Amino acid sequence: MKASKIAYKPVGMALGAASGMIAGAAFKQAWKVIEGEGDAPDALDEDRSWQQILLAAALQGAIFAVVKAAVDRSGAVATRRVTGVWPA
Repeated sequence: MKASKIAYKPVGMALGAASGMIAGAAFKQAWKVIEGEGDAPDALDEDRSWQQILLAAALQGAIFAVVKAAVDRSGAVATRRVTGVWPA
């Protein structure tokens, strides 16, 4: 394994944790706009409809994927600027 890959591992892990927190906050805000409620439905919430549950799951997945890609890409670009090497 390349030294640049090994050196990037802790950075990648930190960015992953940060992206999870950012995505979680973004999802909560988006859900408030869509449904006007603070809590998104859980798959086992019997008081919510299939439509609400599946909409929440799809929205959460999309937000997490977009935020993760943006944070990972930004981290890789920053790493290349600092080290001159792409981390992958």
